[in-house]
Amino acid sequence: MVAVSISFFLNFLTHGSVANAAEIKVLSAVALRPVLSELSGEFERSTGHKLMFGYDTAGAVKNRIQRGESADLAITTAPQVEELVKQGNIAADGRVIVAKVGVGVAVRSGAAKPDLGSVEAFKRSMLAAKSVIYADPAGGGAAGIHFAQVLERLGIAADMKPKSKLIKSLNTAELVAKGEGELGVTQISLIVGAPGVELAGALPAELQHYTVFSAGVVANAKEGEAARALIKFLSGPTAAHVIKAKGMEPGTP
Repeated sequence: MVAVSISFFLNFLTHGSVANAAEIKVLSAVALRPVLSELSGEFERSTGHKLMFGYDTAGAVKNRIQRGESADLAITTAPQVEELVKQGNIAADGRVIVAKVGVGVAVRSGAAKPDLGSVEAFKRSMLAAKSVIYADPAGGGAAGIHFAQVLERLGIAADMKPKSKLIKSLNTAELVAKGEGELGVTQISLIVGAPGVELAGALPAELQHYTVFSAGVVANAKEGEAARALIKFLSGPTAAHVIKAKGMEPGTP
């Protein structure tokens, strides 16, 4: 009888876990991809849920949510999350700041690193570069938008235009690794640990811009409860350790 009871109990736990498992669709800004890729396995093992990711520029994530694309959790810039909350596209409760990240410069592994130690040094290095790759600002990528503004602010936008390679894809670091550009400007989290590239450095403090990313449950989420469990996980100590390792700073609830 005891053996039967134990067998029944274990069977209940196993099938109960499967029955409660959810498939969570996450639509996220690409800057969080290194973090989410590393954390997904731990979350899935500890909860039984499965994660499905879709990555895009921050602006595109907002647009896709506004168009009503099916998703359970959205991660994009904090101002965009607040806008989506006001529009009724993201639930007002439970949203959190996940991380913030600055903009950096990537070089091919082993290549000489430009001097980025001051505003003037940064300006000289940009003008001396043979080519610079960054995301087309029209695509809504936060780093591309900011870098274009920096070039205007420094008065070198016209000089940089012939050697700037604006891309619509999300793989600035990958293109630098392939030798398709001397420098790549993107969010630091997309450089740290990326194969074939090294972080030359962050933008000087006077030119730096930190993008704050928030997570929120999509209003029409099919797996809202599971999405909230993921938000809690992304706010915890395990996630904080990985976020730091990927060149970002953890957020606070």
